[in-house]
Amino acid sequence: MSEKPSVLFVCVHNAGRSQMAAAYLTHLADDRVEVRSAGSEPADRVNPAVVQAMAEEGIDIAAEIPKVLTVDAVQASDVVITMGCGDTCPVFPGKRYLDWRLDDPAGQGVDAVRPIRDEIRARVEALAAELTA
Repeated sequence: MSEKPSVLFVCVHNAGRSQMAAAYLTHLADDRVEVRSAGSEPADRVNPAVVQAMAEEGIDIAAEIPKVLTVDAVQASDVVITMGCGDTCPVFPGKRYLDWRLDDPAGQGVDAVRPIRDEIRARVEALAAELTA
C-alpha cells in the first residue's frame, strides 16, 4: 500500500451502502485515508432514507452524487470493498478485495436503514483502525 492508503467502496447504485461506508471512513480517518465510492449502475441521487440515517449520526451526505464505477478508480485504490455488486467490479492483481454482504437499503424507510448503517459503521471502524494503525 502507498503511504496514504486508498479505499474504494462499491455497490450497485452508489446511493446507499457505499455512500454510508465512504462517509464513515472519511469521518473516522480524517485525511489519513483516501476514500472513494462508486456504483456499477449509479442512481440519480443518494437514497433520502440513507441521507436521514447518516444525519442522525451527525454526518451530512445530502450533497453527495452517485458516481459510476471506473477501471481507473479500482486501479487507484489499495482496498476495494464490494457490497452486492456481483462480478461487475474489475479485478486487478495486487489489490485487496473484500465483499461485505449487507442488506440493500434501496426502497427502504429510515427504520430499515438504521441497522444497515450500524453494521456498516462497525465494519468501517475496524477497517479504519487497521488502515491508520
